[in-house]
Amino acid sequence: MKIICLEEHTLDKALGMASMPAALAQAPFLSDWGKTVTDGNHLDRSRPQIEQNDRINIKGTDIGSGRLDDMDKAGITMQVLSVGGFPHLAPAAEVVDLNRVANDRLATAVNEHPDRFAVFATLPWTQPDAAEKELERAVKTLGFKGALLNGRPSDNFLDHPDFDGLLARFNTLGVPLYLHPGLPVSSVQQAYYCGFSDEVTARLSMFGWGWHHEAGIHLLRLILSGAFDKYPNLQVISGHWGEMLPFWLQRLDDSIPQAATGLRRTITRTFQEQVYVTPSGMLTLPYFQFIHALMGTERILFSVDYPYQTLDGVKAFIQSLPVSEADKEAIAFRNAEQLLGLRS
Repeated sequence: MKIICLEEHTLDKALGMASMPAALAQAPFLSDWGKTVTDGNHLDRSRPQIEQNDRINIKGTDIGSGRLDDMDKAGITMQVLSVGGFPHLAPAAEVVDLNRVANDRLATAVNEHPDRFAVFATLPWTQPDAAEKELERAVKTLGFKGALLNGRPSDNFLDHPDFDGLLARFNTLGVPLYLHPGLPVSSVQQAYYCGFSDEVTARLSMFGWGWHHEAGIHLLRLILSGAFDKYPNLQVISGHWGEMLPFWLQRLDDSIPQAATGLRRTITRTFQEQVYVTPSGMLTLPYFQFIHALMGTERILFSVDYPYQTLDGVKAFIQSLPVSEADKEAIAFRNAEQLLGLRS
């Protein structure tokens, strides 16, 4: 069975270095995170976290033989690559050119291995007009399949009027937007996640809870803003089983009905019709069963979150799902092929 994974990251050294000062300003604890804990976060519990970070950096920058070897060992047919970290936080004077160069680098990888790699573009989100132009170039010239956003595009979320033209461009181009977590708002970090060690604060405010919660809020704000009514071709991909939001949809419908929102559909119906969900390596059966009951097979895609998550057990998880063989194939690759126009 083919497997296509949609949240698989590469690290761009130039963008990483340029964006780090802004990331540290938003989350100062990042500079010390991982120096004291030896549980290995996600990949290999026998290794200290600092060694894991080195391993992630090595694997993340490799979009050649090393990555392909890992994919082959795990039985993964194709990865849809995206730039990890916080690429849109690079300085304003550099962010457009740095993102453009990063996209050109990814295009080279696709040209060298068109049957193994596709790409979600990285964009200079803090400059919406430039981001709109780069999305157009990435899709029409480079053949990319959409774009991925790490966190908020600026101090605001995507429902801000500044980004209306960019959402319209996604709608016109017919390519999806992958809403990936990023650093929570600084004031939220201070109010909700501080008061612990730097290590616990970092983990709680990022991948333990905080940035998933914010990513869910980001998507919910888009729904409540009417963006999906306005742009019926806009399709959003939400990782980590929908960033908590699916598990609260019924409560939202009960508490914020259409009479209050003025939307054409309920929040749940909008989610079911214009959002795709992926596991992002959270290969947990109860989550799958809930999402499958809510969304149906046709709205589930597959992702591992490489190189942050191990590829071990990926194929076994898909093969063990309590659904038909046709549904397993749809989740593993057919839905992705249809949404992205892929032929792996």
